[in-house]
Amino acid sequence: MAFALSSKSFPNEGDIPKKFTCDGADVSPELSWQDPPANSKAFALIADDPDAPAGTWTHWVLYDLPGDVKNLQEGISKQEELPNGARQGRNDFRKIGYNGPCPPPGKPHRYYFKLYALDARLNLKAGAGRGEVERAMQAHILGKAEWMGRYKR
Repeated sequence: MAFALSSKSFPNEGDIPKKFTCDGADVSPELSWQDPPANSKAFALIADDPDAPAGTWTHWVLYDLPGDVKNLQEGISKQEELPNGARQGRNDFRKIGYNGPCPPPGKPHRYYFKLYALDARLNLKAGAGRGEVERAMQAHILGKAEWMGRYKR
């Protein structure tokens, strides 16, 4: 089996329910993964919208998720550090944690949830931005898994 990401919250390439958007409760979806690469010591997650009018819009930055974790429950709290030691960064809404789809009216936007298996923790301070996380993980990526949903208003 290959490293794979999935969600019970919505089907891959399917519609994201309102609950996970700014039009609903704006809670993070459930995500789970299987068969991460051997020697995965940590995971990082970046969720973004490449269809945003101003360019790719980052909705969630999460890193230093312990290597033995295999899922994220629905509704992860919007705090800098989680009980398991994972840290959340600042998204493009300038907030900590997850903020869901909130596109302008029109065609559906695609929302990618990208999970990276890493050979080390990044040890960045909580609240780091996407660029910082991407630079820090560059030489540590063992594998990547992805799940995509769509949302339109």
